[in-house]
Amino acid sequence: MIGRLNHVAIAVPDLDAAARQYADTLGARVGAPQAEPEHGVTVIFIELPNTKVELLHPLGEGSPIAGFLEKNPSGGIHHICYEVDDITRARDQLQASGARVLGDGTPKIGAHGKPVLFLHPKDFTGTLIELEQV
Repeated sequence: MIGRLNHVAIAVPDLDAAARQYADTLGARVGAPQAEPEHGVTVIFIELPNTKVELLHPLGEGSPIAGFLEKNPSGGIHHICYEVDDITRARDQLQASGARVLGDGTPKIGAHGKPVLFLHPKDFTGTLIELEQV
């Protein structure tokens, strides 16, 4: 069902500092900040030859990243994202096997402009999983 690793998302307390570190220290290609109000985050994608790193920072009140950073003030890995060909079929298959899809199960449009869903971390060894339709 899952395809390639799309990205690893890292919550960061200072988005500009994290972007500079990736650009200046690691020599990575760093994208521009993107506000994603529906998801309560501002993101910056770091482009790598084989995948991406997504830097996440809280945007607005009630951001899920704010709560994560309260528990992890230095930041840390927030989720990993896998690609799927058909997100509705993947959702139905996962739910039939007992996996919990977060929210109401309706895909939302993610930072890449494609449908995404999140899977409960307790069902996947403590890891929040994002699925993105490609």
